[in-house]
Amino acid sequence: MDQKIFSPSLSQHIEAILYLKAQPTTLQEIVTLTNHSTEEVQEALIQLMSDYAYRNSALEIIETEQGYSLQLQSEYLSLLSNLVPAELNTATLKTLAAIALQSPILQSDLINLRGSTAYQHVSELVESGFIRKRRQEEGRSYWLEVTDKFHKYFEFNQAQTEEE
Repeated sequence: MDQKIFSPSLSQHIEAILYLKAQPTTLQEIVTLTNHSTEEVQEALIQLMSDYAYRNSALEIIETEQGYSLQLQSEYLSLLSNLVPAELNTATLKTLAAIALQSPILQSDLINLRGSTAYQHVSELVESGFIRKRRQEEGRSYWLEVTDKFHKYFEFNQAQTEEE
């Protein structure tokens, strides 16, 4: 049996999906999002899980009945209360990160990426002032973008990203 070598880009793509989804993601969802075969995705997932197991990382990829998840190992969960802003849970922060990376992003694209729970995250983020929504000129979705409060709160330097 030939051992297939996967390009790092498939593993990295899967890793990014699991990070951004922040919830168990089924094999079929990953296949659809990566546009690769089920066999390729399964083999890349096994390789990725193995990589995490051997790299002495605080993160791990686990398989549950609901799907695959990238998560913090249990011994590091106590750090969450000290590092995550009290008003935002981890899933909401990941939604905020997805918005910040793509800002502006259509809400419909965000929901495709993060799942329907992102609707609640968007409401929380608008209410907290980290993002703003504006109606799409043509279409039914909203444009989502980070606000000045986001930049100040996270000490994010806009000029630095514009230079890169």
